[in-house]
Amino acid sequence: MLFWQILIDGFAISSLYALGATGFTLIFGVSGVLNLSHGALMVAAVVAAWVAGGDLAAGSYLGASFGVLVGLAATMLTYFVVVRPLQQSSKIREQEKEIFILTATLLWGIMIQELIAFLYTNNAKTVLPIVEGVVMIAGVRTPANEIFTAVICWLVIGLLWLLVNRTRAGKAVLAASMNARGVTLLGIELSWIYIAVWAIYGVLVGIAGVLLGMFLGVSSYSVGPLTASAFSIVVLGGLGSVSGSLIAAYVVGYLETMTAYLVSPAYRTIPALLLLVFVMYVRPRGLLGRR
Repeated sequence: MLFWQILIDGFAISSLYALGATGFTLIFGVSGVLNLSHGALMVAAVVAAWVAGGDLAAGSYLGASFGVLVGLAATMLTYFVVVRPLQQSSKIREQEKEIFILTATLLWGIMIQELIAFLYTNNAKTVLPIVEGVVMIAGVRTPANEIFTAVICWLVIGLLWLLVNRTRAGKAVLAASMNARGVTLLGIELSWIYIAVWAIYGVLVGIAGVLLGMFLGVSSYSVGPLTASAFSIVVLGGLGSVSGSLIAAYVVGYLETMTAYLVSPAYRTIPALLLLVFVMYVRPRGLLGRR
């Protein structure tokens, strides 16, 4: 029974990680940014959906939609206020901009975390589920919302794949991830591609955050573990590799689920971080990294 419980719960949480890591990998592949405020943006989306669905009595659908919009807005604010000014600054040497952006996004995430804690305390917030009830899978009583979460995650990932591989705009984004200079030579404005990619990332963050809030619930304390999990996934899978991130999401998701059930939820992120250190020594470019 425990085996099936871990298998089912691990699949759902891994699907959530896959969705979040896809966006995380996308912005790194195109704009070269490792966004360390990732967890804070997800928590902001959860809190917004919780406030709209509960305090404002907007219901589960409108609450979830508002959460996604706040996730998108917070992401675009991150780009225009924190990331873009540093990228375009002439006072910072090119080789130093990456560390400046890493530090700035980390501090930005802490600011969001503290603001959420100040306004809504550190208590866990759970978003109203869209799908209620339970279903029986292999003798395990599973919330229907858990199945809904996994389905929506893969549906969104599939739509993103179609966007990138089957549309002209998506192919421009794909080309920018391979050769940004070549894209500009074709007359495509790179700044608009960056904005589009961050907007896509914001939607993914909002959806992943709201679904996580429905599935497990989060608090301001979740910011660090969520960012650590996303960072572990993209490095383990290979920086810039979406397929590698999808594989790594399931490795990390199941490691965390097994640790939570067999050891303690307090130590769920430790095995994934240890695995990351091991992979960095054995295969620095990750599972499917290009370099």
